[in-house]
Amino acid sequence: MKTISKLLSALFLFAVLLVKADDIPPVPGGGGTGTVGPGAAASPIDTYVYLLSVVAIALIIFYTKKIKSVKA
Repeated sequence: MKTISKLLSALFLFAVLLVKADDIPPVPGGGGTGTVGPGAAASPIDTYVYLLSVVAIALIIFYTKKIKSVKA
C-alpha cells in the first residue's frame, strides 16, 4: 500500500505542476488567423486530457497490483 500512496502523491504533485504551467497569456484579438475558436490554440489533445489522466491512473494501479501478485 505504501507504493500506491507514493505513486498517487507523485501523480497529484505532477498534475498540480501541469495545471500551473497553463498560465499562457491570451491571444490578442484582431485578424483571427492561426487559431481555432475564440483565441484558442489548435491542440487536438486538449479535449482528451481528462480521459488520458484516468487511463494513466488505471494503468498505474493495474500494473502495481500485477507486480505485487507476481512477487507473492
